[in-house]
Amino acid sequence: MIHTLPVPTPFAVGRVNCYLIDDDPLTLVDTGPNSGKALVELSDMLRERGRRIEDLERIVITHQHSDHLGLVGVLADRSGAEVAVLDHLAPLVERFGEHADANDELAVALMLRHGIPRDVVTALAAVSRAYRGWGGSANVASLLRDGEELGFAGRTLQVLHRPGHSPSDTLLYDAASGELIGGDHLIKHISSNPLISRPLGGRSGEPGDGRPRALVMYMESLRETRAMPVSRVLPGHGEAFGDHAALIDERFSMHERRARRIGRLIAEQPRTAHELAQAIWGNVAVTQAYLTLSEVLGHVDLLLERGEVVEVDRGGVVVLSSA
Repeated sequence: MIHTLPVPTPFAVGRVNCYLIDDDPLTLVDTGPNSGKALVELSDMLRERGRRIEDLERIVITHQHSDHLGLVGVLADRSGAEVAVLDHLAPLVERFGEHADANDELAVALMLRHGIPRDVVTALAAVSRAYRGWGGSANVASLLRDGEELGFAGRTLQVLHRPGHSPSDTLLYDAASGELIGGDHLIKHISSNPLISRPLGGRSGEPGDGRPRALVMYMESLRETRAMPVSRVLPGHGEAFGDHAALIDERFSMHERRARRIGRLIAEQPRTAHELAQAIWGNVAVTQAYLTLSEVLGHVDLLLERGEVVEVDRGGVVVLSSA
């Protein structure tokens, strides 16, 4: 039996789904953010299902974002559960703060290089540091490798590395039932944003300025998932759903429309990625500058791959022009 435990978060995305796999070993997939409210509600939901935090024997993390791993240390300490994560993710789980620093350095460099004003970059960096407290760390006892199996008494789950939304996105697939625990790889009611992050190992791609090509990588991962015989996706947010191939096709169409729109804006006049984000989202491109920058650069990477646009360095800032 797999129980869905929707834990509250302080983020705009709302509740995050943790999954209790009531099998041997008793396993929790994802933990929610590091907050008292999340811990209390998670404990209550476990108790409603006849379980306690202390009963947990294994904790699996689907990816590196704080709403999915924040309580990992607290839960592991209280239960003695082994923490099992993708091999590439293990160093981040064990040293969350150190890797958050490295990601902030990447974000600052990219924002400045792509036209975001320095005062906005400084303010956003401060916000990022403040949000770091929602994350957490724990010692990793078990390294999961892409393609290997995660065993239970009553089922076997295949571990699949599907980077894109984050470099560490990990899926758990039950071939017998067709169920897929998907983290934020595929969510029905919102499109997962491929946020540019430092590579952790495994697949990555880097164009001229050295940035990971998050959307290109994400679309490659989605193609692999589309080909799988999945009956039902258990996502990181929102309700479970079927017909994953149709949803992936919708997402491909959406990304193609957005790439074409960005291409038209660049054809009108050369622009920085930040100017493109402002043209599309207005003031949101300031309040959520890195999120929108990641979105624009992902689609720019598609256009760069096709040879439709070029990057021109103007005093250390990248300006995009039609090829």
